[in-house]
Amino acid sequence: MERQLHPNRLLSTLPPAEFVAVLRRLQPAPLIPGTILYDAGTAIETVWFPHSGLVSIVSHPGLDGLVGTAAIGPEGFVGFPLVLCAQSWLGTTIVQVPGEASAMGAAEFLALVDECPTLSRQLHRYVLALITQIAQGSACHRMHLVEQRCARWLLMCHDRTHEDTFRLTQEFLAQLLGVQRPTVTNAAGALQRMGLIRYSRGIVSILDRAGLERSACPCYALVRGEYERLIGTPL
Repeated sequence: MERQLHPNRLLSTLPPAEFVAVLRRLQPAPLIPGTILYDAGTAIETVWFPHSGLVSIVSHPGLDGLVGTAAIGPEGFVGFPLVLCAQSWLGTTIVQVPGEASAMGAAEFLALVDECPTLSRQLHRYVLALITQIAQGSACHRMHLVEQRCARWLLMCHDRTHEDTFRLTQEFLAQLLGVQRPTVTNAAGALQRMGLIRYSRGIVSILDRAGLERSACPCYALVRGEYERLIGTPL
């Protein structure tokens, strides 16, 4: 597949004519930590294609707390329900790690999906990869140890930020994992004692990527492999 030069790897897979058509409609959009790009049940009015940073999708299993279900970075886009002919859904999308993105309105996006067959195909493939991530994450949350799931989320962040050091508070990591903060402190502490990460004042540094992969549950490699199979480009 021909590659275009663009920081968003999904857009980089488009043929030249579609690539230009998409770029004409995009506007710069910073990703600011803590920003809710769209909330549960609200209409999706904008679609984002991250260049850097990380966006998390979280669900609301009850009245209290959140649980992380998926991570989106420069490999994908934010606003996937639109591809499925839905205007909203029950998840909340929050900027986790700061970065840059390009954005366009929902109406322009849907018009491009109709006009550009390769874009449509790649978007649908990405949505399938994202659904795989969400579904596998649900099983992971039920079946695997917190330490394994913590390693998995840190690897997902590392894949998408391409930074060995990134900001991730223990409070937010606890929400992503659906556990109490002391539980995250213990899990992160175990990974630190093994020399895999350094975690201080909300800043994570990946010290031993290979070791972290060995500590993660099998879900990590499964989801990553499925993305690469569907999209045809590495994370």
